[in-house]
Amino acid sequence: MRHARRNVQRFARFAAIGGLVCGGLMVSHAMASETPDDPTAPGAVTRAAETGRGLVSELGTTRTAGTWIAEDGSPVVAVTDEEAAADVRRAGARAKMVDHNMRDLRSAKDTLSDAPRVSGTSWSMDYKSNQVVVRADTTVSADEWARMTKLAESIGKSVRMERTEGTFTPRLNGAAAMFAGAGRCSAGFNVTDGKTNFILTAGHCGPTGTTWFSDQQGRERVGTTVAGEFPGSDFSLVEYPSGTALTGADVVSVGNGQGVRITGADDPAVGQKVFRSGSTTGLQSGEVTGLDTTVNYPQGTVSGLIETTVCAEPGDSGGPMFADGRALGVTSGGSGDCDSGGTTFFQPITKALDTLGVQLATDPQSDAKDTPSAGDDGNGAAAPPAGSGGTGPGETVPGGGQTDTASSPFDQVAEYRSLGPGLFVIAGSLVALVAIRIRSERGRRAYRQQYSQSWG
Repeated sequence: MRHARRNVQRFARFAAIGGLVCGGLMVSHAMASETPDDPTAPGAVTRAAETGRGLVSELGTTRTAGTWIAEDGSPVVAVTDEEAAADVRRAGARAKMVDHNMRDLRSAKDTLSDAPRVSGTSWSMDYKSNQVVVRADTTVSADEWARMTKLAESIGKSVRMERTEGTFTPRLNGAAAMFAGAGRCSAGFNVTDGKTNFILTAGHCGPTGTTWFSDQQGRERVGTTVAGEFPGSDFSLVEYPSGTALTGADVVSVGNGQGVRITGADDPAVGQKVFRSGSTTGLQSGEVTGLDTTVNYPQGTVSGLIETTVCAEPGDSGGPMFADGRALGVTSGGSGDCDSGGTTFFQPITKALDTLGVQLATDPQSDAKDTPSAGDDGNGAAAPPAGSGGTGPGETVPGGGQTDTASSPFDQVAEYRSLGPGLFVIAGSLVALVAIRIRSERGRRAYRQQYSQSWG
């Protein structure tokens, strides 16, 4: 009888150990399914963009012609020879064979830039089509269009001509965010040089010396423009008044009292989904369609911009563009509106930071539970000067990174719901092992007591 009981206990012990192994495998599988290889995982698009840029840098401009993000989130690199294509595939990216390398595209772009300037035109690198795309708005005359078309034909098939609706203009004058006389813009990102704090915004918003207010009556002073560049580039620094505390400095407001925490700065990739926040139209999204774009605004030519399908309207100028919690640029200008759609150009933030000698500001109270609002309008813009107040808990913006508020315990549990079954099996197996051990010890003690009594 006792031998039968031992066999049962031994079988139960093996079953519990098997449960531990099975539970461990379930947890491992659940964690593996959420690794960075998943294109939908947080930061996956940023890593894919870095992979593509790294391959382009390694292989060189004579063997590549740019990189972009495919619809499934994987990096694609345009290459000009099979050996380069094999290198790209070995690195885990996709390769696409093209006719023109990066030097060809840059040469075409330089030829366009050297021609007489035509206001209302733009050109950008479209890596997907392996062409430089020239666009002209409705202000470009038939004669000017014909002259540019003739120039494009002389360059060759690396240039494509397109007409676009609307007019290319900087997005100045609109809903309230930052006021300076008759001009209105949106705040971009909070930045610092280690001693002084600033707002990074668009350069066309106002020249050096411009004083900005958060209200139209000019009672609440935001700061003064102390540096900038426009045309050529499109960025400027607005210095906060001395003593301004930057609570929520690393948060971008997206409207309705919600914010997205910005963790760093990056360059975007063609095909990447991006978000923009502005004081006129709030939070909008779209896709990066071109890089190193030149735009001939009526006020002057700006180069090195990011071309996107994100809409924008007057007053959105200077507002932040971001994705995956990373700062990408500030709104420059474009055509169209958020009813019919359009094209919007952004100043890359990396160049602005490098040129101005500043870096993104961090929040000394980043564990705070309130999300700063974007001023009194509530339509969405960059993080405002500190002291503008806080609101209730924020929410995660798709692709936008982490909000300023900590997620609730229920949200934290939900993030690990796929681990639940495995953890449950492990816990059950551990309980079973403990129970078996206790029962076994009790059995041994009872047997010893009976044995000692029988021997007097």
